[in-house]
Amino acid sequence: MDDRVGHLKKFQKELSAGTVSLVLLAVLGQSRQPLYGYQIAKRLEELGEGVLAGKQSALYPVLRNLEAAGLLASEVEPSVSGPPRRYYRVTKPGREVLREWVAAWNATRDSVDKVLQGEV
Repeated sequence: MDDRVGHLKKFQKELSAGTVSLVLLAVLGQSRQPLYGYQIAKRLEELGEGVLAGKQSALYPVLRNLEAAGLLASEVEPSVSGPPRRYYRVTKPGREVLREWVAAWNATRDSVDKVLQGEV
């Protein structure tokens, strides 16, 4: 692997690490019903046009962290086609945090866009 590919992969990993919580909260915040991990991963794949697609297993630690922070709640329900599934939903504090994070994201995106377009 040449240096350019390595630099790009490192940049993408760092960029992704900072946005996964935001997009997980957003996907769950837009859903009318609780979702389990595979459903969340599929929505990310569809909405993110593949850019946000990744290993489904990588979502679970973030979901657990968001739940531990009180931003998500979950319930385990039996599944007819396999092991029980854990369904996640956004809590009221999670919705408030999501609004704040979206505002912070928009401000950051706008600032970065201005720098990249040479408008500073």
